[in-house]
Amino acid sequence: MTERGETIEPFPLQRRGTVDYMRTAGRRSVVHGLVELDVTEARRYIHDYEERTGTRRSFTAFLVFCLARAIDDHPRVQTYRDWRGRLVRFEDVDVNVLIEREIDGERIGVPHVLRAANRRSLESIHDEIRAAQTDPNAGRQRGLSVAGLRLPGPVRRLFWRLPRTFPRRWKRVAGTVAVTSIGMFGPGGGWGISPTNYALQLTVGGIERKPRLVEGEVVAREFLSLTVTVDHDVVDGAPAARFVGRLRELVESAHGLESDLET
Repeated sequence: MTERGETIEPFPLQRRGTVDYMRTAGRRSVVHGLVELDVTEARRYIHDYEERTGTRRSFTAFLVFCLARAIDDHPRVQTYRDWRGRLVRFEDVDVNVLIEREIDGERIGVPHVLRAANRRSLESIHDEIRAAQTDPNAGRQRGLSVAGLRLPGPVRRLFWRLPRTFPRRWKRVAGTVAVTSIGMFGPGGGWGISPTNYALQLTVGGIERKPRLVEGEVVAREFLSLTVTVDHDVVDGAPAARFVGRLRELVESAHGLESDLET
C-alpha cells in the first residue's frame, strides 16, 4: 500500500547485475591512487582539430590510447591470478569502456570492449567508440542475459568470479582493463572510488582549471581528476607507480594528438 508522498517501483532487473558486480568486486584487495593530470595541451589539440575539421576527437579515445601504451611499457599491471594460483599476463590490452548512450529515453553508460588497443591507432579507437555510440543494439539485454539475471543471487555472482578463476574467459567477455567515468555526469573536478573486478581500472573524474607554475610563471591549466585502481594481490606499489608515471607522460604530452595537426 502506497502512502501519500511515496512512489514505489519494482527493482529494475538489469540493476541486479550491478549489485552482483559490486558485491563480488568488493572482496578484492585493491589500492586506489588519486592523481591529477594536466590535460591543457590535449584539450587544445582536440579543440584545434575540431575547429579545422568540424569533427570532435573523442577524449575517451585519447585516454584509452595513452592507457594501452602505458600498459605496453609496464605490462605487470595487467596481471591476473587464476584458480591454480598462477599469474596470467596478457599481451593484448582489451579496454572495457563506458559509452554514454540514450536507451528508452534515459542516458546511461554502456560497456564496450576495445580489443588490442595497444596495437591500434588513435583514429581507429576513436572511430569504434563513435560507431558504438550510434549502434541501436548497444546496451540492450539479450534473451540469455535477461534469463541469467533471473537466477538466484549466489548463482548469478559466479560469473563475476571469472577474473579470479578463469582470467582467459574474463578477457574474452569483458576485456583486461577498464575505464569508467563519472566526469560525464557533471562539470568540475572530483574523484570516484569504487571496487573493481579488473587488475587495473581508471575512473575518470571531472576537469578543473587550477594555477600551475610553468617556466617560472603561474598560469591557469586544466587538470583531470583520475583514480587509478590496481589489484594489490598481484601488483606491488612500485610497478603501479611506474605505470602511473608513464601514463602521466603520455597524457600530459598529448601523445597521439600531435599527429592530428598534419591532417
